[in-house]
Amino acid sequence: MDHLSQAKRFIQIEIDEINNLLERIDDNFSSSIEILKSTISSGHKIVVIGVGKSHNIGHKIGATLNSTGAPCVVLNTQNALHGDIGILSDGDTVLALSYSGETQEILNILPSLKRFKVNLISITGKPESSLGQNSDIILNTSVEREACPMNLAPTSSTTSMLVLGDALAMTLLEARGFVKEDFAKLHPGGSLGRTLLTKVSDIMRTDKDFCTVAPDTTLKHALEKMTDYRSGSVVVIGKESELLGILTQGDFVRSIQKNSDILDEEVANFMTKNPITIREDRLAAEVIQVIGSNRIDDLVVTDEQGNAIGLVDSQDLSRMKLI
Repeated sequence: MDHLSQAKRFIQIEIDEINNLLERIDDNFSSSIEILKSTISSGHKIVVIGVGKSHNIGHKIGATLNSTGAPCVVLNTQNALHGDIGILSDGDTVLALSYSGETQEILNILPSLKRFKVNLISITGKPESSLGQNSDIILNTSVEREACPMNLAPTSSTTSMLVLGDALAMTLLEARGFVKEDFAKLHPGGSLGRTLLTKVSDIMRTDKDFCTVAPDTTLKHALEKMTDYRSGSVVVIGKESELLGILTQGDFVRSIQKNSDILDEEVANFMTKNPITIREDRLAAEVIQVIGSNRIDDLVVTDEQGNAIGLVDSQDLSRMKLI
């Protein structure tokens, strides 16, 4: 048996079914988005129900909705009949997943759902089913065949549910104006969260860790100071801390290759004037972008008056797990 050919055949079956879903999606999807958006904006939540494999898919959909700022809970249908339906409130929207639309546990809970003023959106492969007939909106995920060789194990059908659930979550995200800064608030433990929630002032070297010199400092002394501070550069400032320039180790190497007798000359003769800077109140994410796009290792931090108050070293970004 050619396992690779078999795998490709099964994957192609699921791809074909997703293409069918793509062609079949209609205005019911748009109506679902409007209902979900209204539900969230009014302070209510989305409740996902399903049984078996559909329940597993429901957990993934629920997790995606929560991670993108749409409050969602996944309700176990069996437990719902024994008190857990108390999590439901008027104004919520129920997202019911059942390919057949005749799953007994789903049908058993329908009368209880009707006692609440909720919207019922069903994701089913059988729009004419009992679930479909009791739904406000039907999202059709019917498939011509499962990827299973016996056409029995839920495969294509669950993939279609999952893809449609992702489409709902992502379209809802855009409809609500959810941006990456909002995403970062919900993912503070990840690198994205750290870069979008961390400000330049949190990561810059300042005060006793900020390597600075006056413009008349000799190159020799400037290099000694870089070594003491373990810094790849030294910021050149005036008497009022005004930024005059920056001297990097790269600047020094390039200069001494041209003239080896320069150690006693002033830093001002070799520094880069008007260096690239960033304000202390900007986000760390911007530091990463500026350093990357300009191919530099050190970024001078300034205050509102343009005075040099700190330095961001690219090595610190790695140490803080921001990149």
